[in-house]
Amino acid sequence: MPGRGLEPLRISPPDPKSGASANSATPARRFSTLGFRKPFANRGVNRQPLPRQWLIEQDGNAALHFLVGFFITIIVGMLALDLIWWVVLARYAAHPVARVIVHLFMAAQVIVFIWLITGRISGGGFDRLLPRFAVTNLFIWHFIGLGMLSAIAIVSLPILLLSKMVPHRNLQRQPPIASNALTRRDFLRFAAAISLPLFTLSASAIALRQLNDFRIRRFRIDIPGLAPELDGLTIVQVSDMHVGRFTSGRVLDRMVEATNGLQADLVLLTGDLINDALADLDHGIDLVRAMQARFGLFLIEGNHDLIENGVEFERRVKACGIPFLLDESAIVSVRGFPLQLLGLSWTRAHGEGRDKAIGAAVNSLLAQRQPDAFPILLAHHPHAFDAAAAAKIPLTLSGHTHGGQLMLSEQLGFGPAMFRYWSGLYRSGASQLVVSNGVGNWFPLRVNAPAEIIHITLRQAETIRQGAT
Repeated sequence: MPGRGLEPLRISPPDPKSGASANSATPARRFSTLGFRKPFANRGVNRQPLPRQWLIEQDGNAALHFLVGFFITIIVGMLALDLIWWVVLARYAAHPVARVIVHLFMAAQVIVFIWLITGRISGGGFDRLLPRFAVTNLFIWHFIGLGMLSAIAIVSLPILLLSKMVPHRNLQRQPPIASNALTRRDFLRFAAAISLPLFTLSASAIALRQLNDFRIRRFRIDIPGLAPELDGLTIVQVSDMHVGRFTSGRVLDRMVEATNGLQADLVLLTGDLINDALADLDHGIDLVRAMQARFGLFLIEGNHDLIENGVEFERRVKACGIPFLLDESAIVSVRGFPLQLLGLSWTRAHGEGRDKAIGAAVNSLLAQRQPDAFPILLAHHPHAFDAAAAAKIPLTLSGHTHGGQLMLSEQLGFGPAMFRYWSGLYRSGASQLVVSNGVGNWFPLRVNAPAEIIHITLRQAETIRQGAT
């Protein structure tokens, strides 16, 4: 929450006829099954017109149907692969010990998987009773182990088929000598069968250690024409806390302590406060309330915040009093100069039309832009930067990518495969983007994409300052 030295926020009153703010030109893109949104009491927040009920329900149902179909496909596909590889590995293992290891490992994977999915779907909450190591093991096996194994099988299949088609000379084989010792062939099959369980268990042990670590990453951002009042302004960006399954306990308190220790002018949270369960929301809100900033703290939503019940998440965060920007803006007076924060809601479009929808949402939000204020766009998805740069927004803060999560190098991994911007500082003309790796975790393992809290210092560009002297 805002700390000492908080200056008054500028209020843009709504139009009495339309309900839109004085700075609003287009309707907000929202959905809710509860009808119209209650007025938000936070000062300095520009409110967009509320959508029609039928449009709300259409958007909500479309998003729900997509997610249900997507998750059912993933669940069925993973269970099918589990069963297929269970049979294959058990038959491939040449030694009784290897078969026992395979059976125990695969049985544990299937049982934990069904337990987790059943607990989440039923809402019973008993999935939260699973030990963190068991869930970590489950995630690494299903998102890495199964993928690696299936890729190897796809690559190897043509080679095996080709070898069957090539004729071989009929060589007279010597009868095998009876022995209890493992042959070289049996040993290789034994090693191959147990290598995947050993890999998964080893990666899980590494992941559990990583879950308690994060770094402070610092950026100095030079802004041409930055007002003298904003020169030296400090911002702490806290993104992707993912309070819940993998981010819990003492590490959350350390995040708050680290944030407060930086003594920033602004603390900005760029989405994914919780991992998925609303049962963790109260704890997440308490953590945000404990954060301190000289001129204010503001929050936007991310995709994980909306997984269980997006409408309820938004309602509860709005009701708690934390400045929560949903396609809204807020004016903060920093040493007498206006700074405008523009908060973008999560864009629920999917597939090829997502980037276009994000751009349209950004342009709609920028209708609230105040010409005399320094604007900062808060957008969970970094592809919002394209529209922001086109509109000459000097600074955009994003998260969502987790730095690519699994990266072989800075330019090789899931980051560049899935996103145009995935970690660090990017520039386009006079506009700049900071993408945080996130400080929490939805997936337990990171490779070359460490968890982080971002510290930003705004400075007047050198050319501007030298010209002034």
